[in-house]
Amino acid sequence: MTANAKTKANRLINEKSPYLLQHAYNPVNWYPWCEEAFNRAKTEDKPVFLSIGYSTCHWCHVMERESFEDQEVANLLNKDFVSIKVDREERPDIDTIYMDVCQAMTGHGGWPLTIIMTPDKKPFFAATYLPKNSRQGVNGLVQVLPRIHQLWITERDMVLNSSDHISDYIKTRDENISSSVISSEIFAKAFDQLASNFDEVYGGFGRAPKFPSPHNLLYLMRYYELQGEVKALEMVEKTLQSMYQGGIYDHIGFGFARYSTDRYWLVPHFEKMLYDNALLAIAYLEAYQLTGKELYARASREIFTYILRDMTSPEGAFYSAEDADSEGVEGKFYVWTEEEIISLLGEEDGAHFCRLYDISKDGNFEDKNIPNLIKGMIDEDARQQIEPVREMLFNYRERRVHPHKDDKILMAWNGMMIAALAVGARVLKDHNYLKAAEKATAFILDQMRREDGRLLARYRDQQALYPAYALDYVCMVWALIELYQAGFNSRYLEIAVELNQDLITYFWDEGQGGVFLYGQDGEQLLTRPKEIYDGAIPSSNSLMIMNFLRLSRISGDISLEQKAEQAIQLFSGKIKEHPAAYSFFLASALNYFHPGKEIVIVGDKQDPASLGFLDKINSRFMPRALVLFKAGGDNEFIDRIPFLQEMEKIDNQATVYLCNKNTCLPPINSLEAFNQQLMQN
Repeated sequence: MTANAKTKANRLINEKSPYLLQHAYNPVNWYPWCEEAFNRAKTEDKPVFLSIGYSTCHWCHVMERESFEDQEVANLLNKDFVSIKVDREERPDIDTIYMDVCQAMTGHGGWPLTIIMTPDKKPFFAATYLPKNSRQGVNGLVQVLPRIHQLWITERDMVLNSSDHISDYIKTRDENISSSVISSEIFAKAFDQLASNFDEVYGGFGRAPKFPSPHNLLYLMRYYELQGEVKALEMVEKTLQSMYQGGIYDHIGFGFARYSTDRYWLVPHFEKMLYDNALLAIAYLEAYQLTGKELYARASREIFTYILRDMTSPEGAFYSAEDADSEGVEGKFYVWTEEEIISLLGEEDGAHFCRLYDISKDGNFEDKNIPNLIKGMIDEDARQQIEPVREMLFNYRERRVHPHKDDKILMAWNGMMIAALAVGARVLKDHNYLKAAEKATAFILDQMRREDGRLLARYRDQQALYPAYALDYVCMVWALIELYQAGFNSRYLEIAVELNQDLITYFWDEGQGGVFLYGQDGEQLLTRPKEIYDGAIPSSNSLMIMNFLRLSRISGDISLEQKAEQAIQLFSGKIKEHPAAYSFFLASALNYFHPGKEIVIVGDKQDPASLGFLDKINSRFMPRALVLFKAGGDNEFIDRIPFLQEMEKIDNQATVYLCNKNTCLPPINSLEAFNQQLMQN
């Protein structure tokens, strides 16, 4: 809501979050999450109304327009409650805990998340979107709020008992994680579950709504590489091709939307998230390594084009998301009429484009058209011919009112995109991607790290805030490892080791193992959970295991492998229930059960022979391999790694040392011999 002559700003006007600022002129007397709000609730003996969402959430906008901009609802909230707004992307700790509450109480979750709780932060009511007035079986705020106020006044003991039971249940659930010994059969079980849920006709998993779930694809590619299971690769290719053909992909400006509302990938929920595009870019890059198909390389290049053009700050870091809505209408920015396209392109080019991209007079979405290739992919020649036309449409679309852009910079999501760009630089041999990744990393380490070295989770408008969460740390460690693999600047490995140690200091559970969601120095909330479910984003523990195993192999620090093993065992009881829901965890665990190759190149980084070895490595799909480069003579971090001490060039030529399955092969300096080693091991 924007300011006008009749509105007065509430306390959210002093915040940096785009989501909170959207609510700064609501008539609701909002507080940000702060002790002042809870102290007021205690003093005035009122329950707390907590609303959690994010700036590009369509239904959050709907609830704001319907209820939070409405004076009648505001009067009820201001009179009988203390109201708090939280941006879930800034405070995933708060969101995770109260989302668990909602799912436990109602059986489902989502945003906007609505919680009513005691001044001691103990919840007793949970819901997601609520309309202003009851309709279609959904209770409305105008009916719910007075009823809860009445219960608070007349049935206080019942309310408090309920809040105690709910809080105790959530705490107990987080504390009692059943562990057991994980076996290799779990990987086959996860494959079987994914296969049984696979859509043979349109790709993806399940029916509608259908999410990209790139970590499912990353797992299946690793399963194929290990087991030779052709069905796994077929599922990956069918899904990647179908998504790229569908309307979930922006064929005019590139980039993927968050999910498809239908089975066919045609009608997206039009918001675009940074993390989806990062993880999908990696999936397409790995598919390109596996198959050599140019489609997958193009898809990843186009994702990077979108990110570097539209989602990159002047300083080089990456913005969070773009909204689904523009001018208050979902998808308005992205859809077209046949008449509009023909008038822009002319009869011949316009009709040709309409045939290719399913544009018709009747439309395929609410009398308009979402460009898509579901009826048939176009070949490379046709694509090159259509490119000038696409650019014309893009330039025209740029003059439309753009969707809102959430321009805050989140550590974890930036880490994912840095990792993706680093992989892209390696696989596509494009140094520009490495430069972009390094620029973003420099910004984060300079602007989002305190003087004592502690990372901070969010940056916006020259302010970094909130002690970083476990996910922030594991994503940045992942990014730094990938940066090293892309350019062999050992400083990135050194920082990765530093941040990984900080992760252990702030987040590691010395008793059971695993990392907590927020640090021991963070605000202590109702409970301190550990993330393990791989939802839209891989969990912090899934990524932690991958990082620990890789850094253990790089540095020789066996304690990291032992911690990874402890975490795998701790969570295996939970994962056995439904392994397909933990696909990134299992992809990480493969590094424990099936350690990959260690490849060390000793030589000059600019030597054509060294580059030839690297080209051979980067063209192959070896997801568990670690590649180190020893240039020698400069006392770098890499030269201090014990197992590299004795590795030297043979005959003063670039030399490769390859180890696999705890066995090292003789050093070689012939590209042909190296290729033979890779094929045989």
